[in-house]
Amino acid sequence: MTKTPTPTGAGTPHASRVLTAATMLVVTSLIGATTAYADESPSVPPGTEATASAPVELDPNDPDLKLPDGATLAEPKVLDIKQVVEDQSGDERREDTNSDVKFALQAEVLFGKDSAKLGAQAKARIATIAEEIKTQNATKIRVFGFTDNLGSSAHGDVLSRQRANAVHGVLEQELNDSDVTYEVRGYGEQYPIADNSTEAGRKKNRRVEISFPRAESR
Repeated sequence: MTKTPTPTGAGTPHASRVLTAATMLVVTSLIGATTAYADESPSVPPGTEATASAPVELDPNDPDLKLPDGATLAEPKVLDIKQVVEDQSGDERREDTNSDVKFALQAEVLFGKDSAKLGAQAKARIATIAEEIKTQNATKIRVFGFTDNLGSSAHGDVLSRQRANAVHGVLEQELNDSDVTYEVRGYGEQYPIADNSTEAGRKKNRRVEISFPRAESR
């Protein structure tokens, strides 16, 4: 009886272990593989990270660093610095820059819901701002009204203008100065300063802003 020869190594326990190990290696490589993603919003542009030393050594005596004959430096310019002060409740916000002063009062502080009628406390608060205007000797006043994005845009435009007009009326009485001119506008839901998707944000957006030049910028 003739026996068919068995291929060397085939079907032996050793060959099975080798095959199993190779299979596990391939599966592990596939499972363990990860996809690399680029950082879509890096904190700083690549290559501009802060370092402890200057990127380039400069020779202060290098003639190329000197101004050419007849050249002059540009006039110095003071950068505009903004200081923002907001009360703890967030009802009032003051911004000071080198050129302007701006008060932002939330609508809830001045008016009832969907109303342009000022209460006694609101008028007193506007009178305090009028005193600041006198201190700054400002003669150009801007009164801008804003709303959130609830309701129709047309209604917001009208309401914001009505509220700006109401604040303007009190300022005009308090200042009582024919040399003062006013720019009064209602912008509705335009120019939000906070996220309209939350009530806290919408509350900040419902506001009247009073701004005027600083005394030294006139």
